[in-house]
Amino acid sequence: MLHQVIDRRLSGKNKSIGNRERFLRRYRDQIRDAVRKAVGDRSIRDIEEGTDITLPKRDVSEPTFNHGPGGTREMVHPGNREYLKGDRIARPEGGGGGGSGNGASPDGTGEDDFVFRITREEFMNYFFDDLALPRLIRTQLLADAPEWKTRRAGFVSEGNPTSLHVVRSMRVALGRRIAMGGDARVELRKAEEHLALLEKRPDTPPAELAALKAEIEELRARLKRVPFLDPFDLRYRNRVREPLPTSKAAMFCLMDVSGSMDEARKDLAKRFFILLYLFLTRHYQQTDVIFIRHHTQAAEVTEDEFFHATESGGTVVSSALTLMHEIIRERYMGSEWNIYGAQASDGDNWQQDSSKCRELLDSKLLPLCRYFAYVQVADEDQNLWEEYTRVRDANVHFAMQKIVTPAQIFPVFRDLFKKAPAGTV
Repeated sequence: MLHQVIDRRLSGKNKSIGNRERFLRRYRDQIRDAVRKAVGDRSIRDIEEGTDITLPKRDVSEPTFNHGPGGTREMVHPGNREYLKGDRIARPEGGGGGGSGNGASPDGTGEDDFVFRITREEFMNYFFDDLALPRLIRTQLLADAPEWKTRRAGFVSEGNPTSLHVVRSMRVALGRRIAMGGDARVELRKAEEHLALLEKRPDTPPAELAALKAEIEELRARLKRVPFLDPFDLRYRNRVREPLPTSKAAMFCLMDVSGSMDEARKDLAKRFFILLYLFLTRHYQQTDVIFIRHHTQAAEVTEDEFFHATESGGTVVSSALTLMHEIIRERYMGSEWNIYGAQASDGDNWQQDSSKCRELLDSKLLPLCRYFAYVQVADEDQNLWEEYTRVRDANVHFAMQKIVTPAQIFPVFRDLFKKAPAGTV
């Protein structure tokens, strides 16, 4: 049975979905660059909204064919109410024609760039296009929500007409016709040879010749009744679904809320973690996000408490790292989990505790983590930054950056979570 699907969705007033998709594919690189430039002036709360994208006119120009100078030709100008056929039109002043259309006008204004609006989904897709969790490994098959891939698995006798394999079907039909008409062809050949011998004999009875000719006609009719193509001959490409190993990840978000973290620094840290949370929820379904706030003591909190709670106190950074290690041992031990960590702090910490943080990372956390990123929301090189520098030099899967102004959040985020080249680990 042939099925037809008719899409009756409206494209919207004065819009074409097909043309828009072709435009986005053609100028993907230019739009991606424009999105990255646009995010620098936007707040975190506005990042999931659509925006106007401006592309230089030269980047979206299309090649055109124009008439060269000279020659005799006739043209029809729509809306002409002044001239008639045969009238001579004065040359424009300045020695040029109508102009190329992309230069400056006599009043000094230039041609506008191409501006169009992209939706929220398009904006987020372009922004997170080349980002990924580093060193992520697919580890296990999940029974509740597996990921699937489709592979070819031979041929079947029933299927969708679009998956019909013509060559295989004709091959089966040819084999069937040979099998069904093989005996009849042998008998026909023998009968024709016998008829040829009898016709050479002058004494052959006419009744015998008539009977042999009737037998030959019956064999030929039997061969014609063998269908050229039977529904039994049809073969369709068969495709089966196989479950894929699914990546399960746990991201630990550690934020310093001590007294040295003023509102400006807390705002930078929150913006970074909001961006990280948006990235994880959009690209990874099997990802647990664990929020930890700390001052002198660390506590696992909900998403709302992580971004909106106001308590403060002294600074003991190791308390957050210790709590992270305890949670990993309780809930996320095993080879099926990819452990990640992201920490934000101003770097102010007790001298003895900073060295303890380095030891915790080196001996306990980094051996369990696929990747750990530290962001310092202050420009001063505090003792924690110095200790973490030693950790970074000894571990390739530990990264650290500084964020001092809101404009640095997006470049730093992209640098920390950029997609590794193919073939690298």
